[in-house]
Amino acid sequence: MTQNTALDALVEALRRLPGVGPKSASRMAFHLLQHDRAGAERIAQALQAAMQQVRHCAQCNTFTESEVCPTCLDPERDRAQLCVVETPADQGAVERTGSYRGLYFVLMGRLSPLDGVGPREIGLDRLLDRAADENLREVIVATNFTAEGEATAHYLGEALKARGLKVTRLARGVPVGSELEYVDLGTIAHALVDRR
Repeated sequence: MTQNTALDALVEALRRLPGVGPKSASRMAFHLLQHDRAGAERIAQALQAAMQQVRHCAQCNTFTESEVCPTCLDPERDRAQLCVVETPADQGAVERTGSYRGLYFVLMGRLSPLDGVGPREIGLDRLLDRAADENLREVIVATNFTAEGEATAHYLGEALKARGLKVTRLARGVPVGSELEYVDLGTIAHALVDRR
């Protein structure tokens, strides 16, 4: 195969996906081009539309097509609680449990000094602005139970407690080293109920 062909560019683009190495990317590219050109076109159109239409919610920082997401606009949500998660996928996992009715703030990452991710990159200033809401009584820090997630939880907890807020953390029912989007819903629900 020659360098810099459209096929090479497709394989390299697919390699940007998490968990996709060179062999998997090649298999995907060949499959789409050989067996599912309509599917490839659909993927391209959906990706283009998402890039043009999806943005961050002005309040909670999750993905939305509106200025403010439907969750933040929902008058039935408990405005006294704010759950801080790392990603929109984590937010979705908490939502699917059906056991949390408060609001969210999505960090879009976690502290990782070795990777150059500090408080500014995870939107600490925006979180502190959101936490200044006079209706807010409790911030639930629901970062993942990884080394970076624990460091992020500690850092956020200290910054929020300094503002006089009650800060809780998910209970340890969620396995250490796991990511919320892969944990079963019952475990997440119990961790929310038993938070400390």
